[in-house]
Formats: sequence, structure tokens, C-alpha cells
Amino acid sequence: MTVTIRPLQETDIPPLWQIAYGQAHEEWQNWNGPYFHDKPMTEEEMRAWVGDHFKNGIFVNGQPVGAVFAYYEDGQMKRWLDIGIVIYADDVWGQGIGTTALRLWLTKVFSMTDLPHIGLTTWSGNQRMMRSAEKLGMQKEAQVRQVRYWQNRYWDSVKYGILREEWEHQQ
Repeated sequence: MTVTIRPLQETDIPPLWQIAYGQAHEEWQNWNGPYFHDKPMTEEEMRAWVGDHFKNGIFVNGQPVGAVFAYYEDGQMKRWLDIGIVIYADDVWGQGIGTTALRLWLTKVFSMTDLPHIGLTTWSGNQRMMRSAEKLGMQKEAQVRQVRYWQNRYWDSVKYGILREEWEHQQ
């Protein structure tokens, strides 16, 4: 099994959109910030990802399975960067694909910026994301208790981060 990440091309969008939104039940939405209640993205909205260097596809043996993202927490100041990942295809979960893609993405994002820190935000209900961050040497930097409401209960928001020097040292 070969896991790669790369910028998305026009031809990637229809199959990626199909696995993300074209099925009756998208399990990934229960883990990717479900408390936001985001409405499904249209294929045209996803098409805007083509050419955006902060949005890449995740591919397994050449087939799209998910995406990685980066976004500035501080807007136009562009000094605080967070990353994210989503594996849309739940039939490949539990195989280490997310951790591998996250490792590739961290390396790529550090190479695209001169920032000393990259963060990742998740929630206490997403244990797999927390484990992946920790496996990669990310440190838990904040845990804001009971601020995410989902399925009739409150969850914590959890922030991880890693410094460039820490990342380079372990590579």
C-alpha cells in the first residue's frame, strides 16, 4: 500500500467528491468537527481546491481517499498555521493511512513556510486523531474543557503543536 499526498487536479474532484458526499451516510462527518453541523460541500465548491497549495489530496495506490489542509488561525497576519486531515473513505480506516498522510503533510507544510510552529486542533471524541498527532511527536498544547457540544454532551477542544526544530530533529 502506497500513501501519497499531492495537489488536487480537476480529474481528482469527481471521485473525491463522490466518496466525501455522494454516499447515503458519510461516517467521516461524525469525527470531523460534527458539532459545527456543516452543510455538504457541492462538487463545484470542492473544485475550488484545485490550485490551492494549502489543500492536497490523499491517495492510496493512486486512488483518492481524503484530503489534508492548512489554514491560518490568525487570518491575514499569517503567523499561526493549523493543519487538518480527513479520510473520507471509511473502508480504509485503521490502516495507518491518516498518520502517514499527516507525516507527509507536516513535512510539506514546513517546507512551504518559514514558520516555527504548526498546530492541529481536534476534539476529545476523536481519539484516532489525537493518537496520530501524538505518534508524530506533536505536543498537547491546550485542552479547552467542555466547549464542543455533540450527541447531547459536551466534549473538549484539544490543540496539538510541533516546532520546526522538533520535527526536523525526529526526521
